[in-house]
Amino acid sequence: MNALETIIVIIVMNIVYVSLFTIRIILVMKSRRFLASFISMFEVFVYLMGLNIVLNNIDKPLNLAAYCLGWGTGVWLGIKIEEWLALGYSTLQIVVDYESQTLPRLLREQGFGVTSWMAEGKDGPRLMMEVLTKRSQEKHLLKLIQDMAPKAFVISYEPRTFRGGFWTKRLRNG
Repeated sequence: MNALETIIVIIVMNIVYVSLFTIRIILVMKSRRFLASFISMFEVFVYLMGLNIVLNNIDKPLNLAAYCLGWGTGVWLGIKIEEWLALGYSTLQIVVDYESQTLPRLLREQGFGVTSWMAEGKDGPRLMMEVLTKRSQEKHLLKLIQDMAPKAFVISYEPRTFRGGFWTKRLRNG
C-alpha cells in the first residue's frame, strides 16, 4: 500500500470506527443492550485493524494526522446518524400566556398527548403544558408550537422511562 492509500484507509477506518462507537454509546444510554453489543463487535474489529495500520506506520506524521481527521469526522458522522435515527422520546415543557388556552386542544388534534395546568409567572398567569413525543416527531411539534404560539417558552428533555397514561395505551393498542 502506498502512502496515499494508507492515509485514505486510516481516515475511512477511523470514520467507521468512531461513528459506530458514537452510535453504540447512545444505544447503551437508551438501554438498547442487544443492538449495542452487536455493533460493538464490528466497532472493535475496525478499531483493531485501523490501529494496526497506524502503529505499523507511526513514524509518518501524516498517518497520525489522518487518524485525527478520521476521528473528528467519525464523531460528526455518528452524531448525524443518531439524529437521523431519532431513537427514543422527548418531553417538551411548554409555557404560554394564559390567553393561549386553545393550544392544548390544537396539539391534541394533531395527535399529541398534552397535560396542562395553570401556573403563576413573573407577569401573571401562565398555561403550562407537558407533551411526550417520539424524537422523530419533535421537530414537527416544535414547528407547530412556533406557528401557534411564537412567544412560547419551550424546554425539551429526554425521559429515560415512563409508564401509564396516553402513550402506554397507544403503544399497546397500536
